[in-house]
Amino acid sequence: MRDHFEIRDQDGLGRIGELSVPRAGVTVETPALLPVINPHVRTVEPSRLESEFGAEILITNSYIFYGSDDYREKALDRGLHDVLDFDGAIMTDSGSFQLAEYGEIDVTTPEILQFQHDVGSDIGTPVDIPTPPDVPREEAEDELATTQERLEVAEGVEVGEMLVNAPVQGSTYPDLREEAGRHAEATDLDVFPVGAVVPLMNDYRYAEMVDVVAGAKRGLGADAPVHLFGAGHPMMFALAVAMGCDLFDSAAYALYARDDRYLTVRGTEQLDDLDYFPCSCPVCADYTPAEMRTLADREREELLAEHNLHVTSQEMRTVKQALRAGNLLELVETRARAHPAMLDGYRALTAHAEQLEREDSVSKGAFFYLSGESARRPEVVRHHRRLERLNPEGDVLLTEGGPSDRYDESWRVVAPFGPFPRDLSETYPLTAEVPEEMDAEGYRSAAEGVALLAEANPETEFTLAYHDWPESALKVVPERVETVDLSG
Repeated sequence: MRDHFEIRDQDGLGRIGELSVPRAGVTVETPALLPVINPHVRTVEPSRLESEFGAEILITNSYIFYGSDDYREKALDRGLHDVLDFDGAIMTDSGSFQLAEYGEIDVTTPEILQFQHDVGSDIGTPVDIPTPPDVPREEAEDELATTQERLEVAEGVEVGEMLVNAPVQGSTYPDLREEAGRHAEATDLDVFPVGAVVPLMNDYRYAEMVDVVAGAKRGLGADAPVHLFGAGHPMMFALAVAMGCDLFDSAAYALYARDDRYLTVRGTEQLDDLDYFPCSCPVCADYTPAEMRTLADREREELLAEHNLHVTSQEMRTVKQALRAGNLLELVETRARAHPAMLDGYRALTAHAEQLEREDSVSKGAFFYLSGESARRPEVVRHHRRLERLNPEGDVLLTEGGPSDRYDESWRVVAPFGPFPRDLSETYPLTAEVPEEMDAEGYRSAAEGVALLAEANPETEFTLAYHDWPESALKVVPERVETVDLSG
C-alpha cells in the first residue's frame, strides 16, 4: 500500500482520493486539475488560481527554469513557491515535452531531478521518452526500455520528501503500456503519469486513449495514483476518471484563449461563432460574445482563459459529485453523446467492463439504463457472472410477468440483466430504471443471462416467458429453453 495515496470513494475505476504531498505539507483531493504555468506567459496568475479557482496543485516545466537566464537563479534562490506566488503543491515536468518536440535536450535524469529538488518542487519527473502513437513496435519497445532504465536511475537520486513521477509509456500498444505499468509499480516512485496521449486526444482518438489507459491500469496496482498527462479538455474528464485517472494537467485554458477558443463540456467554440454564452460563470455573466469581441487582445485572452478555467473546474466538480453519488457511468454516457469520437471512447470503456467490475462498488444508489451501451456496464457483467453460481431446481419459469404456481420456481427476467430470484428484486442494480421501450442490445443482454443460467444448470428445465423480444435476442437463448411469447 502507498501511504501517500488513500482512496475514499469508488465508482467504476474512478475514485475520489487523497494524495499527500509531504514536501508541500498539503493533501490534494483527487480527481484534481493541475493548471499549467509557463513562467514566461502567465495568463492567470498562480495566486488567483488558488484563491479564485480553488487550485490545490499546479504544474510547471522545470526545464524552462533550468534553461532560463531570467528564472533559473530566482528559482534556486527563492524557490518555486515564492517565484510563482503559490502556496499549494507544485509538480514539475522534466523537459520530456521539449524532447518530444525538438528531438534532444541537454540534461540527464539525475541532473533535472536534483534541480527540481533544489528549486523546491513537490513532485518531480525524470526524463522519460514520450513515444508518440503509431510508431513501429520495435521503436516503442526500445524507447520504453530507455524510459524504464531512467526510472531505475531516478530511484537512486536523493530527493528527500519530494515525490517522483514514474511515467508509463508504450505508444499505442496496450500490452506495452501494461508492461510499463508493472515496471513502474515495482519501483519505489510515487505517481504514475500515462504519457504521450496528447496526439490521440488532439485527433479525437478517444477509443485508443481508453485502451492505452486500460493497459496501464492493468499493470499498476489499485492504489497507484494515475496522472493523464496533457488531458486538459473538460469534455473528456468523466471518461478518463471512469478509467481510473486521478490527476489532469491543463494548458488548454490558456492556449485556447490565445486563439479566441471558448471551452464547453461539449467541445470547443470559436468566439466569432457565438451569439450567446452557454455558461453562467462570472465572465459570461458580465459580457456578451459581441462585447468580448470588442476588447483588446490581451484583455480578451485573459477573460477567455478565466472562463475556460471556470468551466474546466466546474466539470471536475460535476465528475466528483457523480462519482460520490455512484452515477459516474451515467455521466460518462451523457457526455459521450456530445461527439461521435466520445461515443467511441465510451464504447471502448464498456469493452473493458470486466476490468472495471473488479474494482466497481457492488452497491450504489440507482442504475439508469440510457442506451444500448448501458447493457455492457460492469454491473451487468457482475450479475451475469453471479448467475453461474445460482442453482434453481425442477421446472423453472423465467418471466417478465408475475409468478406462476405451475412451476417449482418462478424467477423474474429484466433487461439488460436477465433472470434473478424474486427475492432479489429490491437489491442493486436490479432496481434499475429502464425505458418502457427497451432496445435490442438490452434484450440481447438479458438473453445472454438466460443462456448463462441454463448452461450452469444443465439438469434444470427452463421456460422463458417474454414480451416482444427481438429475434436477435431470442437466437441467444439455448434451444433447450422453452420460450413463450406473452404478447399474444
